[in-house]
Amino acid sequence: MHPLPALDLDRQIPKKGDQRQMEPWQRLGTYAAGLAIDHAGARDLVRDMHLIVAAGGGERDVALDEAVCAELAKLPPADAARLLNERLASGLRPTLFLAQLSNLLAGNISIVHGVTGSSRTFMGEESAAADAVRIAAARLAEGRGGIALVGGAYVAGRWDMLLLYGASGELRRGDWVPLAARQDGAGGLVTGTAAAFLVLETESHAKARGARGIARLTTVRSGAARRRGSDTAEATAARLAAGLPLAPGYAVLSGATGAAVPTAAEAIFLAGLRDTGPAQGKVVQSADLIGHPVEAAFPAGIALGALAVAAGEAPQALVTGFGVWRGEALALVEPMA
Repeated sequence: MHPLPALDLDRQIPKKGDQRQMEPWQRLGTYAAGLAIDHAGARDLVRDMHLIVAAGGGERDVALDEAVCAELAKLPPADAARLLNERLASGLRPTLFLAQLSNLLAGNISIVHGVTGSSRTFMGEESAAADAVRIAAARLAEGRGGIALVGGAYVAGRWDMLLLYGASGELRRGDWVPLAARQDGAGGLVTGTAAAFLVLETESHAKARGARGIARLTTVRSGAARRRGSDTAEATAARLAAGLPLAPGYAVLSGATGAAVPTAAEAIFLAGLRDTGPAQGKVVQSADLIGHPVEAAFPAGIALGALAVAAGEAPQALVTGFGVWRGEALALVEPMA
């Protein structure tokens, strides 16, 4: 996995008591949200700032999970199904998730940074992040406010998530290699600890306070293929891309996870764009840089794309998202006018 680098949490979460009552993903997300607010110079706007967070489910009772898995491994499927129901009925506690409620990240951001506009939390892995950004942008475009904070956080060391991805055969096994070299039958997913938050602001709102953005987020689209039969991820992504005003030399900030099925689907989709659209520029796979941080992946890709076009490295950045289980998304980032 891609680990978390050392962070001076006191810079963004000054009260030790606040830090102690947060779980690691909440501290990470609250820290990143503070950095985004500071970078936008928006500390005096937090009372009117909309907040939309993409979050995972609460951490599971790992000891119970391990005990159940050990018992199931010894049984034939019919007996295993019956035992699983029995153990879940008798082993799970009603209070299990109370310290890990998904909306606690939004709550901590509100408490620590004073963000008190409307607040929403979405769940659903990569899809949650794509829809969080899409809806934040849509609300601003419709005139429902002038500024919003949107993003997510993920801690790769969660054993319950590693158990989930490992049991499904999605984890990379063996030495780390770039994503493009992982199609060797040894698994592909390398998770990463990361948080990414974006401050989205309408042009009129930014001009009124004399602020200049990094880049323009002109399009955000999301979908969810069944990934069975003709309803493929690549076909859904192609429909999302219909009519996008791509410029020759556009860069791709790929959200490919490394998991075999969605990664192959994205490759087919990008090949179709090369065959039918303008000349494609550099393709950067963000999972090679930061690992795959699930709910943080799509906003991280948009942030990287915005920095790339702001530095003049490409005329546009097409950001893709293909979730491990579900969810396809595209965003188009362009330079400031």
